[in-house]
Amino acid sequence: MAFTLQSASIFPFLLFLLLLSTAAANGSSKSKLCGRSASRCLAWRLSVETGNLKNWSVVPSKCVGYVEKYMRTPGQYWEDSKVAVLTILGYAKTVKLVGDGKDAWIFDIDETLLSNLPYYQQHEYGGEAYNSTTFEAWVSETKALVLPSSLLLYNVLLARGFKIFLLTGRDEYQRNITTHNLFRAGYKGWDGLILRGVNEQGSAAGVYKPEKRGELVKKGYRLWGSVGDQWSDLSGPYEASRSFKLPNPMYYIS
Repeated sequence: MAFTLQSASIFPFLLFLLLLSTAAANGSSKSKLCGRSASRCLAWRLSVETGNLKNWSVVPSKCVGYVEKYMRTPGQYWEDSKVAVLTILGYAKTVKLVGDGKDAWIFDIDETLLSNLPYYQQHEYGGEAYNSTTFEAWVSETKALVLPSSLLLYNVLLARGFKIFLLTGRDEYQRNITTHNLFRAGYKGWDGLILRGVNEQGSAAGVYKPEKRGELVKKGYRLWGSVGDQWSDLSGPYEASRSFKLPNPMYYIS
């Protein structure tokens, strides 16, 4: 349906979104949610998950409480993840594997296989600007949690015969701690763990990840599926036959 200038009711909503962005940019303090604010924060999250809202740096201050509630265990985040995984499993059942060792599936790691929720609980659930020093210190502790529905998906795909590749924005020097954390969370049996090399530092995920997918395709792999929590994990050249986004309203990676 096309909107016209007569559709005046949409303008307060648009103004609210603008105010949310402005408040976040100014570092305003967190406030409690009530009624209408909660529904508007839900609308903000929908814009995030659909990829309509781009290049945002922090969760708007008025929505930090909403994101905290959404991410809480048990909560809507976990239900959304389960439904996404059920959808992926439904698709995976329809794939007719060639069986030549080239049927591949790609997973991102952070907020896809592993959850950094304990870290973000200490940093306003994304309401604080990203700090590479504190986050890398957290990663080095290898305490990221397993996402149960993702582990289920991972094991089903592995058992079906897909070759699993983990494509992450983490750096090569973090290979050992990343492997340890994955093992600790219950993941094993992948065919490749792809991390950023020295020459790929500073490259946007939306550039780096398609390049790595391209390398797999040029080796003869068929990319049947890809799972990530960011659109930059999934889109661009050499996309998989099907791409699936898991929920994550805490941060944005371009």
